[in-house]
Amino acid sequence: MEQRTLLALMVFSSLIVLAETNDQKPAVEIYSLHVDCKVTSRFAHTVITSRIVNRANESREATFEVELPKTAFITNFSMSIDGEVYPGIIKEKAAAQNEYDSAVSQGQSAGLVKITDRKLEQFHVSVSIAAASKVTFELTYEELLKRQLGKYELLIKVRPKQLVKHFQIDVHIFEPQGIHFLETDSTFMTNELTEALTKEQNETKAHILFKPTLEQQKKNSERDETLLNGDFVVRYDVKREATAGDIQIVNGYFVHYFAPQEMPVFPKNVIFVIDRSGSMTGRKIEQTRDALLKILQDLRQEDHFSFITFNHKVVEWKSSLLPATEENVASAAALVQTLTARGGTDINGALLAAVGVLDRAEALPEHSVSMIILLTDGQPTSGERNVEVIQENVQRAINGNYALFCLGFGFDVSYKFLEKMALSNGGIARRIYENADAALQLQGFYQEVATPILMQIEMQYPENSIEGLTKNNFKLFFEGSEIVVSGKISNELDLLPVEIKAQSHTSNLTLKEEANVKEKEQVFQNQRYIFGNFIERLWAYLTIQQLLEKAISAQEEDQKALEAQALDLSLRYSFVTPLTSMVVTKPQQQEELANKPTEADNEKPRKLPAGASLQRLHSRMSGEDDSASEHPQLLLQLPRQNERICLNIDERAQTSVPLLSDPEQGLTVTGKLGDGINHFVQFDISYVNPPVQIHVYTHAILVSHNNNNNWLSWTTSTSSAIQGLTVSVEKEKSVTASLPDTVTVKISLVRFPEDFLGLYFLNTDRFSDKVTGVLGQFYSKAQFGSNFNNDQRAMERLLRVSGSEHKVSRLYKKDYRLESASEPVSCWSIELTP
Repeated sequence: MEQRTLLALMVFSSLIVLAETNDQKPAVEIYSLHVDCKVTSRFAHTVITSRIVNRANESREATFEVELPKTAFITNFSMSIDGEVYPGIIKEKAAAQNEYDSAVSQGQSAGLVKITDRKLEQFHVSVSIAAASKVTFELTYEELLKRQLGKYELLIKVRPKQLVKHFQIDVHIFEPQGIHFLETDSTFMTNELTEALTKEQNETKAHILFKPTLEQQKKNSERDETLLNGDFVVRYDVKREATAGDIQIVNGYFVHYFAPQEMPVFPKNVIFVIDRSGSMTGRKIEQTRDALLKILQDLRQEDHFSFITFNHKVVEWKSSLLPATEENVASAAALVQTLTARGGTDINGALLAAVGVLDRAEALPEHSVSMIILLTDGQPTSGERNVEVIQENVQRAINGNYALFCLGFGFDVSYKFLEKMALSNGGIARRIYENADAALQLQGFYQEVATPILMQIEMQYPENSIEGLTKNNFKLFFEGSEIVVSGKISNELDLLPVEIKAQSHTSNLTLKEEANVKEKEQVFQNQRYIFGNFIERLWAYLTIQQLLEKAISAQEEDQKALEAQALDLSLRYSFVTPLTSMVVTKPQQQEELANKPTEADNEKPRKLPAGASLQRLHSRMSGEDDSASEHPQLLLQLPRQNERICLNIDERAQTSVPLLSDPEQGLTVTGKLGDGINHFVQFDISYVNPPVQIHVYTHAILVSHNNNNNWLSWTTSTSSAIQGLTVSVEKEKSVTASLPDTVTVKISLVRFPEDFLGLYFLNTDRFSDKVTGVLGQFYSKAQFGSNFNNDQRAMERLLRVSGSEHKVSRLYKKDYRLESASEPVSCWSIELTP
């Protein structure tokens, strides 16, 4: 039976134009919205044009937003207001930023582009338009479409948020290889809207037109609400015949596509290295378990596999790789179902252990592919913590023998660290977004690398006749992907010879092809679907992408040279890349910048706190100084003062610490420090009315009332009410005790680096003047000295508490009150002995 391989081309654009108006009908009206997408031999050129009129009798603000693929480069943007054009100018990023610094200091917005999704980034600009004025926005972007999992898929996200008189999507496709099939889909399509969709297709060309009328756009005839809110999708496949791929030539530039089909799959030797540190607790570890259970079912019988799990300890499931038999897969599934999260993060130890298992492996298939797949959600906090040392250790250990794939779960990871480590070891990095479909993201990534069919691929061309050749050596080729090589033909060639050498599972392959230059050039003559120099722009796009990727793992001097080459091409071909910016000038000479965000930009910044030195921050990042990133034992906000106190109690303190007692509130809180971890592991809360005792432990919560005991689990969100007192548990996060007109007690559960509890209070203005205790005294009898250094940036101050003076120091500690406490916060630190 013939197997069809579907190509998936990812192009995304989302159209949103918002109008600030209080009227039911929009005063700022989009009267025309046109998407024109030309896909020519995998290279997509998209132009989005929106025309708007202000029908109000006063100035109004219009906001233009377009979601485009992260892999696309913006090439042009302009605004035309009442006939006057305001173009975007692409400049070197550093130069553009220098020009813009003065505008930033005046409080203007500093970025028009931000990442919004794991596949998309959003271009956003707004402008004030006068009454009865018109504005036209036009944005152009280009992208080399990447084949993933055997499909080309063109996705246009549409959200005009109002009815549009002239709405139109045009998709033109020209594939010289031939279009095998073509289909459209939509999340918002109705029977009426289907009538607005037409499709024309012949052997090599297709035109999809979606042009709904105002009536067809309406949700119902009585209300002016639009149906156009969702995805518009085009899918297609191309025909493949030539064994050595397909070569296309325009104006002296060539592109070579190679995607072999129906070849035997190499057996895999794969080690899954799974982070089970405290930060993986809850939803992350659940989604990881779900994904791994499905991935295990996808292993082929000829594959070998194993698991390494790690927190501050590294645990090898088995000492060697096991064949993926039904029995071994079932045994692994049982392990996966028991995965729990707690402790620190020893990435270095885990990866070196994985390499060790592969190095020791015996009786593996002679022709097989070995790989390590790392999943982590945080920074290295145990074992070796210096990321540069870890990268060196891992690269030295792997020594080019295995591929390393790094998956970063969420935004507490250093994506740059993972990306450099993966690219230096023949793999790729990918961020897993903390969405409902995180398990599907993990499975999808595995499917991309699950079927290696070629190794050591060399694409060879005549050396003396080709300039600027893009990457032409590849370690692995996975079924469903595609190799793309491009370059410039420097000599007058009649024939362009190509030779491909590679290893398949069964043999060494040599494939040859000759392209007739004149015949290939003729294919694209007089095609209204294409823009003339598209292969040259494709070559520039691909070269820039590869230079930037190569720079990630290069030494500093080489990195600068690679970035200089990429910058030169970005400016020459007008691409907004991570090295360039588009300066958008608005009326009244206002300027804004459109920068190209990278995946590494899309995470929580490692800010330098006020008062911290660069050396201190470096020490903290490399693990030399932990004091700046520890959790305090107790943390509170001083009443009526914008000051945070971090309180630590002498480890020699008695077993039970009297933390707080307020007779007027009828509330007493005591705590117990853990054995050897210098944090609280138990809090006891006692109420007079109702007579209730709440004992909070790291493993569970006990609520006692009139000799009745009720155990509450941390693993389930639940609540219990007794005579107006409510005890609520938020799964694996916190427990809250609240009573009307009484201070609310909240306790956070922290699973990292060891299980402990963090206490704090809400509505603290309800404390009486009689509140006492190690912690309670701060709510009635604490005041900073006025004759000491009151500078907000000061590192030391005097604090008076219950008649005693304490010199306190500004430190940076993790705040257990926050859901994510990866960044230290500034607080005044004090040590007390009860």
